[in-house]
Amino acid sequence: MNESSLFIEGDWIKGDGGLVTSLNPVDNRILWQADGASTSQVDAAVWAARRALPQWRRLSLSQRLEPILRFRELLQQHAEVLAEYIGEETGKPLWESRTEVVAMIGKIGMSIDAYHERCRSYERPSSHWNETLRHRPHGVLAVFGPFNFPAHLPNGHIVPALIAGNTLVFKPSEYCPRIAEQLVGLWHQAGLPDGVLNLIQGAGSEVGQVLAQHPQLDGLLFTGSAATGQALAQQFADQPGKLLALELGGNNPLIIDQVFEVHAAIHDSMVSAFLTAGQRCTCARRLLVPDGAWGDDFINRLGRTLLQLQVGAYDAEPQPFMGAVISNAQALRLLSRQQQLQQQGAASLVTIQHLASDSGLLSPGLIDVTPVPEPGDQEDFGPLLKVIRYEDFDQALMIANDTRFGLSAGLISDSRERYQQFYDQIRAGIVNWNRPITGAAGAMPFGGVKQSGNLRPSAWYAADYCAYPVASMEAEQPQLPVSMMPGLSL
Repeated sequence: MNESSLFIEGDWIKGDGGLVTSLNPVDNRILWQADGASTSQVDAAVWAARRALPQWRRLSLSQRLEPILRFRELLQQHAEVLAEYIGEETGKPLWESRTEVVAMIGKIGMSIDAYHERCRSYERPSSHWNETLRHRPHGVLAVFGPFNFPAHLPNGHIVPALIAGNTLVFKPSEYCPRIAEQLVGLWHQAGLPDGVLNLIQGAGSEVGQVLAQHPQLDGLLFTGSAATGQALAQQFADQPGKLLALELGGNNPLIIDQVFEVHAAIHDSMVSAFLTAGQRCTCARRLLVPDGAWGDDFINRLGRTLLQLQVGAYDAEPQPFMGAVISNAQALRLLSRQQQLQQQGAASLVTIQHLASDSGLLSPGLIDVTPVPEPGDQEDFGPLLKVIRYEDFDQALMIANDTRFGLSAGLISDSRERYQQFYDQIRAGIVNWNRPITGAAGAMPFGGVKQSGNLRPSAWYAADYCAYPVASMEAEQPQLPVSMMPGLSL
């Protein structure tokens, strides 16, 4: 039992709220357990951030960067320990957890460069005054972290928010409290002033809701499900002065065209659908394959490859491609979804199997939903890929766009003309050609359209929502104009 689970105004304190338990998703071993935050402790964390704001925002950019750069050094020093923590708490294989830490380290330099490019100040002199542009922090921001990237994704909000001069209250996923505790500990060790970053633990439906409703909050940065994002949007609807940045999920399509390099197409399909056990918001959920003999052969090859895919514990040797989903409960939801589709007429080409009872370990699944009239427009967050056959490319595009989401989309094709048509017509924020759609460059914006977000992309564009522009006209002293406006005399 962890006695001190909250970090408020520079002190680790014991929570007074409900019990939070983190389990290894493979075998349900307790990894971390502590009492979460009470309502009064959420309030204390927000006020701690409010008190720290004036001093932090007044620091020069170079002064704010000092602890941020020291944090990067600490990430490098503790990289392997952090990877172990991420793997054990999320179920990700260790090789993939290491890439998450590398992404965190790289995010700092990219966030600094993005701030310089997108939040630069300038002054334009005129005859009697200067026109100036500067950027200000919003104030006190809440950061809600997801479980699939419990370090990298909140870090992608925290770093640019701190660079801009905001102070923060961080509420991680209740599935991953331990890695959040480690990260906040490194921030403290890096010399971040007390109150600038505060940590509260607890369930999103309880602690998160209290935090989101706090009147002293100036904004909220959220990565997670569309349902929660929509609830937050409704809650903030009558507060237009508060920032809300949403990065939500998707029902992402990957269209397969007839290509010469079939093995490469199979590889990109596998990575698109099953990386991180299908628990990336950019994962392919729908695989669109042409009718006919070529498409039949492609699906057969994909199914055979899928049966060989290695699944296992995060630290298994040799390393598996895919680890566990986040919990046994999520595994059961995916099994239930597979059964529901089967009952509607879908054909399981490769059936998801529960590899261990009371565990998040699942084998990947491939299911043909072409015969299902209404397969449902939802994000099945896990290793279940739905195949849809199409007659021609125009139909494939229509099917791909037939979703309320618009995060990522991809085309595997040898034809540049097909890609140009795809790019012109597809509605998504990330559009890839002959690349897995789980791939996104950190030096570019990351986000989607429709119900995959609220048009505030993160990554390179996080600087845009972490500071707001202030336009000024400034003169050293008041001056009368050369000529007065009509009807005005002094």
